[in-house]
Amino acid sequence: MTHLTALPGTVDAVLITGDIVDRGTAGEYRQARDVLAPLYERYEVLLCPGNHDSRAPYREVLLGGGDDGRGATAPVNEARDVGGVRVVMCDSSIPGRHDGLLAQETLNWLDDTLSAAPDRPAFVAFHHPPLPLGLPYVDAIGLREPDALAKVLARHAHVVAVLCGHAHTAAAASFAGLPLLCAPGIVSTSLLPWEQGPDTSWKTHDTPPALMYHLYEEGRLTSHVRAV
Repeated sequence: MTHLTALPGTVDAVLITGDIVDRGTAGEYRQARDVLAPLYERYEVLLCPGNHDSRAPYREVLLGGGDDGRGATAPVNEARDVGGVRVVMCDSSIPGRHDGLLAQETLNWLDDTLSAAPDRPAFVAFHHPPLPLGLPYVDAIGLREPDALAKVLARHAHVVAVLCGHAHTAAAASFAGLPLLCAPGIVSTSLLPWEQGPDTSWKTHDTPPALMYHLYEEGRLTSHVRAV
């Protein structure tokens, strides 16, 4: 937060693709709200849930209790227009589980939301990567049924990229013919199999937190990773 709020210039938005808290309690969300407050004073802040989040307290504390009439435990989906693009944030969490799924309700909403602005470049964001990244522990709890998402994305040529979290490492791949960009970890970093020894966990805390800047202009996307 200190790094972002101290930037000499400005950015259009700060996107956090899930795992806002650890155990999903209301107390944690109140703490997160306080920690994020300086960001809200300066930037557009965009959030979507991850596998450590819990929908009801997420809505109650971070969204002021709004549920769009669908109930407190319905998927938390939101679209925002910032900097000339539409950022479509989907809830890939499955309550009580660590793997992910874009429910049919969410896929229908995504399809309708993208159809509503076919001339506006769009970024689709959610927590769980929709393909294996070569990280066995993370891949085992990735997004289920990714083909359903790919079919929706194939209908919308104005989607620029897919943005994810969950992996605890900066990673770049392609999915459904689009760039897939995973944000790095801010607490720990996942290790690839050949980086692990017999006494090594799947992740390390010896690397600095990092973030990824996405620059989109003149139809061109460039991404930069910054260690903090």
